[in-house]
Amino acid sequence: MHNGQVFVLAIIALGIFGGIAKMWIRARHGLPIETRRDRRHRDRYGDDAGPDAERKIHLLSTENERLVGQVSRLEERIAVLERIATDPAERTAREIEALRGQN
Repeated sequence: MHNGQVFVLAIIALGIFGGIAKMWIRARHGLPIETRRDRRHRDRYGDDAGPDAERKIHLLSTENERLVGQVSRLEERIAVLERIATDPAERTAREIEALRGQN
């Protein structure tokens, strides 16, 4: 291969890997991955995502709050399970008997 061909292939490879890196960074930070088609549509029709945009935002916010609560509860349950798994069996048995005695 001639130096000119290698240079052209290097430029093409840099462009491809740059695009992949850009998408990876955007995805990692939770940003939307836009394509040229998306940008053309946004430029042509404006930034508004449609008449249901506020409703979608509200629904997503509500779902996010629900999922955050669910994750918190699961973290608490995992902490209890870790404690049970790592504590000596005798102590766990005593605590269970103590809880049965409270009822």
